[in-house]
Amino acid sequence: MLLKNLALLASQASHIHGLPRLSRRADPPFAVVSSSDGQNQLKTVDAPVQHLELAWLPGHLTHVLLQGAGNANGASTWNLTLDDSTAGHLQTISGGFGAAITDATVQTFNSLPADTLTTLLNDLFSADGLGFTLMRHTIGSSDLSAKEYTYDDASSPDPDLTNFGLTDNGNAMAKLIASIRSVQSSLTLLGSVWSPPGWMKLNGVIDGTTGNNNLSPAYYDAWTQYFIKYINAFNQAGANVDAITLQNEPLNSQSGYPTMYLDSTNATMLIQDHVGPALAQNNLKTKVWAYDHNTDQPNYPQAVLDGAGQYVDTVAWHCYATNNDWGVLTNFKNSNPGVTQYMTECWTSTTTSWNQAADFTMGPLQNFAAGAMAWTLGSDTNEGPHLAGGCTTCRGLVTIDTSAGTYTPQIDYYMMGQFSKYMEKGSTVLAMTGSYDYGNGKVEAVASLNGDGTRVVVVENTFPNEVYLTLTTKGGETWSGSLYKESVTTWVLPPASS
Repeated sequence: MLLKNLALLASQASHIHGLPRLSRRADPPFAVVSSSDGQNQLKTVDAPVQHLELAWLPGHLTHVLLQGAGNANGASTWNLTLDDSTAGHLQTISGGFGAAITDATVQTFNSLPADTLTTLLNDLFSADGLGFTLMRHTIGSSDLSAKEYTYDDASSPDPDLTNFGLTDNGNAMAKLIASIRSVQSSLTLLGSVWSPPGWMKLNGVIDGTTGNNNLSPAYYDAWTQYFIKYINAFNQAGANVDAITLQNEPLNSQSGYPTMYLDSTNATMLIQDHVGPALAQNNLKTKVWAYDHNTDQPNYPQAVLDGAGQYVDTVAWHCYATNNDWGVLTNFKNSNPGVTQYMTECWTSTTTSWNQAADFTMGPLQNFAAGAMAWTLGSDTNEGPHLAGGCTTCRGLVTIDTSAGTYTPQIDYYMMGQFSKYMEKGSTVLAMTGSYDYGNGKVEAVASLNGDGTRVVVVENTFPNEVYLTLTTKGGETWSGSLYKESVTTWVLPPASS
């Protein structure tokens, strides 16, 4: 232990007697911050320092206390504890982080010059960029489309799907996703439907009325084969589909953009008797995830798991419930220990707070989610293209100036990067205590253990002032450092001492 501490002391020597600072940013410990005022955008700042009791300096044994508790320089202080022992291992971040690929994303991205698009995809998906590994795409049109369409818009019922085709929009989406996969080989892709073809529904339309906005029993088999054809077409295009949800927000029946009401009873039946068996019969590895809606109706995914658990072991959640409570995911995990959970949609906008993306990533991770995604990845400078209904102010993580052929990362891009760049896909979330929300300010934290043993601690400080943080680990280590005002800070710590 003493020898390890001596080595660490040497690496931190710049904090005593003015010795040169370590230059290799990638060597832990290091810290990165993004803040509400735009002064910090994934910016490297002073690393946290460890409190060491005894250290050997040339010529004598001395007592050293490295810049820790008692050196807050008048700043507010906060304490967190981290259980980095085996007992503190929680869920695996099996998906990672990312956003939705909508028609708005595809259209705006494809307006960029080829070299600029290549740079953007590297910024978003490569290991040197944000490292996104979890993406969701729209099957057919959504509210973030320039027009409404599905993959079989026949003028009359087409139960044999003879008119099935991805359309120009679908082909463009599959091509972009294939390009993304060439940058990020570990991508997990979820496909979600906003509406089946109108002829499959009791009301006969994709959009326009909420009456009889349901799938017709006459077309259960056709709807199943629609999924099979879509998955095969995307797979053949190099845009392999890892999972699907039967319906985006199945309890949300609206006019103005494509929607469909699908209750838990019918969702369970469709998965158990139709879609699940068809995927197996066609030797497709694509999984079915349940629900894809808000946290206020956990009975819905529970019913699907109870009735179609043979084919479903994953639940997708959104953030839009009134007084949204991510603790629902912990309760759900306690009732279903084997379930995997994801936060699959939460919007970003000019009207959402600076820490919107941090909140919808932090909260689910603190409650057993295996990943989180924003809505949406890209938009133009007018929050579009979009339909007249649905979300007309959804802003992408990056906005594209389609006239100039340039892109601009928004604050939500940097907030998500505080997690995605450092919490690796496959890492393990670690138990923490000390997070608290006072209502007018909070410090929230989540931590993970990477495969190489490094520990990642992401801390959100919403107070309008600097906070001096002290972190104590189960293994007996103590680390301390500053949290910038209204910011998200990521500490990457070396493997635990033993």
